Amino acid sequence: MKKIVRKIHAKDVLMILLGTTLLTIALEYVLDPSGLVTGGVSGLSIVIKSLGAKAGVDIPLWVSNVLLNVPIFIFAWKTDGLAGILRTFLSWVIMSVELVVLPEIPIPHDNLFLVSLYGGVLFGAGTGILLSVHATSGGTDMLANAIIHHAAKRQLDRSKTNRTTKMFRQISYGTLIAVLDGIVVVVGALVFPLEHTLYALISIYIMGKITDLIVDRGKQAKMVMIISDKYEEIAKAVMTELDRGVTSLHATGMYLNTDRKVLLCICSRRELVEIKDIVKEHDRRAFFTIGSVNEVLGEGFVETWS
Repeated sequence: MKKIVRKIHAKDVLMILLGTTLLTIALEYVLDPSGLVTGGVSGLSIVIKSLGAKAGVDIPLWVSNVLLNVPIFIFAWKTDGLAGILRTFLSWVIMSVELVVLPEIPIPHDNLFLVSLYGGVLFGAGTGILLSVHATSGGTDMLANAIIHHAAKRQLDRSKTNRTTKMFRQISYGTLIAVLDGIVVVVGALVFPLEHTLYALISIYIMGKITDLIVDRGKQAKMVMIISDKYEEIAKAVMTELDRGVTSLHATGMYLNTDRKVLLCICSRRELVEIKDIVKEHDRRAFFTIGSVNEVLGEGFVETWS
């Protein structure tokens, strides 16, 4: 147990605390008061609270969050082991405590568009921070991962392989999460007005974008590929004038069946303009392509891997 705990550094604990707190604020002060069901256990907790209120029973969010996640954690524990769920378990405990101790603050939620916007930003930021330290808040993310791992283990044992196992092995992680969250959103549509569901979809879209932005927060760049007979002159100019590395790739032109050299260079947006000028100066007939790179790790960009 001590060996497992030591794998979580103090920085990771602080990031888990920050990410979970953002999720809790979004759930407690934005999504729940406005009735926006955005999927997952959090969304299902909002539905349960609303149904309880209609029946005259007060069911706090933390109660549903605990009760719904307990069987998921037990299933994930058997599938992934303690080390695989420890960070998520820490986030789940923090969220459950925060849902109890955070004071009630009346926040206006008449403008559903603003509510969906800020709720999506907060929830997406919290999710992105947790994913960046290999954690989640539990719920459908962990359930989907556990189902896929369980199906993989069963497939290794041919005696336990069946049609259901093969079906889950063919479903991607993202697709399974979307299906599970979609079921919760549909349930929410049966409880809350259709307008709230439509705004919840906007919030879900924003959550995804913000999450991707944080998870893929490495330095973005441009990728340049150059095909030219003057490849040596071009490569030398880029390396000396811009101090930017260039890689030469061997290629074959299929039309004439001739061997060619293709230059590959990862550069910044500013350097892209200068590389264009260099290519133009040496060979105006060069074949020049530009692509976008979402993240670059290595010398000259993000040199410290986190």
